[in-house]
Amino acid sequence: MKKLISIAAAGVLLLGLAGCASGGDSGGSDAAGGGESKALDELVVGFAQVGAESGWRTANTKDIQAAFEDAGIELKFSDAQQKQENQIKAIRSYIQQGVDYIAFSPVVETGWDAVLNEAKAAGIPVILTDRAVDSKDESLYVSFLGSDFVEEGEKAGEWAVEEFADADSVKIVQLEGTTGAAPAIDRAEGFANVIGEDDKFEIVASQTGDFTRAGGLQVMEALLKSNPDIDLVYAHNDDMGLGAIEAIEAAGLVPGVDIKIITVDAVKDGMQALADGKINFIVECSPLLGQQLVDIVKTLNDGGTVEPRIVTEETTFTKEQAIEALPDRQY
Repeated sequence: MKKLISIAAAGVLLLGLAGCASGGDSGGSDAAGGGESKALDELVVGFAQVGAESGWRTANTKDIQAAFEDAGIELKFSDAQQKQENQIKAIRSYIQQGVDYIAFSPVVETGWDAVLNEAKAAGIPVILTDRAVDSKDESLYVSFLGSDFVEEGEKAGEWAVEEFADADSVKIVQLEGTTGAAPAIDRAEGFANVIGEDDKFEIVASQTGDFTRAGGLQVMEALLKSNPDIDLVYAHNDDMGLGAIEAIEAAGLVPGVDIKIITVDAVKDGMQALADGKINFIVECSPLLGQQLVDIVKTLNDGGTVEPRIVTEETTFTKEQAIEALPDRQY
């Protein structure tokens, strides 16, 4: 998805700590690994994944598992199936097992202080990947590795403003991600920041599709019936956008022509739809965070420090750029 260029200092870059993929408030503080370093094959890391709700998430899981296997570090993995209670249970299990590090991508932003305090009391460093948590206690995790979701939404809004520069009015349907999730909140905020400056843009409906293709299809089918004059669909990820395409075609309309579509992620299926003209614009968000996460663990294990917030630069894709990028796409 992205050019993995971190905003961290050059020394951190040399350690390979460039992050990629998620937004929200920054947090944490410069942190060093404590205690005596271990051999890599003695380390155990617990990772609590959101689920397998999208092509992006599947690619993210595979990349993280492969990176830890290549590094010779044991990775305990759990799939929360998009339920916060499952993730909290997994984190508590990792604490009880005495793992060396815990990493997770939060299902939602809030409700983590209790379990993260338990990890802190046990002396287990926590690393956030892809998504942020909303907590006033910045000591509950050592680093947040991820993209800027607000900026992603702003990029989507900027394209819409340029594309509809000559229009008198623009009716927009927004397909939101999982309710309460950082990318859903921030991508909506960034988009609104930009289009809100012009009264001709109207979000006539905004509903969650839960980041799934089936959700995007179901929501779009209903919204087409209640809002027949939609000009633009803004989907918080490719999968919901792909579901929306199915609904638009089923309604006898031409996606990308009768209704313009913006999505976020740039996974292969989304990029192919963009190359085919069914999606008009994609904001990239790379799932390939595995090596960066491994490098953070290695640095902490060696007693080093990591940046509390590691952000990646993201690109965007038009139809022509998607056609050019697809042959070498890794996910």
